[in-house]
Amino acid sequence: MKIDILTLFPDIFAIMESYGVIGRAMKEKKLDIQVTNIRDFTYDKHRTVDAGVFGGAPGMLMKAEPVVESLESVKGDDGHIIYLSPQGKVLDQDKARDLAKLPHLVLLCGHYEGVDSRVVNHFVDEEISIGDYVLTGGELPAMVLIDSVVRWIDGVLGNEESASTDSLANGLLQHDEFTKPRDFRGYLVPEVLLSGNHKAIAEWREASALENTKKKRPDLYQKYCQENPPSKKNL
Repeated sequence: MKIDILTLFPDIFAIMESYGVIGRAMKEKKLDIQVTNIRDFTYDKHRTVDAGVFGGAPGMLMKAEPVVESLESVKGDDGHIIYLSPQGKVLDQDKARDLAKLPHLVLLCGHYEGVDSRVVNHFVDEEISIGDYVLTGGELPAMVLIDSVVRWIDGVLGNEESASTDSLANGLLQHDEFTKPRDFRGYLVPEVLLSGNHKAIAEWREASALENTKKKRPDLYQKYCQENPPSKKNL
């Protein structure tokens, strides 16, 4: 997969080359991330990328010219352009999995009060948000999106089942997990996990996932119950 990032702060993304799964995917040539500075598409001595808002609204907007020219410089024939915006659909596992199927993502990171709406309305394929809150810019959301998407690229994770067993992969939170020691301050690892009975372990994990979801995210639990047969509503 190729990912182009358009930003006013390209240095922020340098960490991705050495960051866990993303860095490994880049080293193994499964992921190609390129960062473009939007200021490189300005032509005045001050490299101006922003201007005031028509109509007298407060704040500054990123101008259409440098943003669109930077988009056009990297889009190619297969670029899917995403604007990281609080107005977008909230990112979830299903969306991350769908995006991982695309060969080329172009991530536009806004700043100030956002970008000229003509960019969003005519040059962007979709807007994506990472939550119902406002951040200073789109750089951190872009990193979050990349991290969530890269996990679904074939061959990226060492354990091919890791992504499919993550929280939310099947609509539920992840089941409880434990490691050594077996007894920590009197809190014991459930006996079934030590039994070697794979069927019993699978059943315990399903029940644990259901219980975690019911307790921590009742909204997701209710949705899961509505979408699954009554036999699974056992907690």
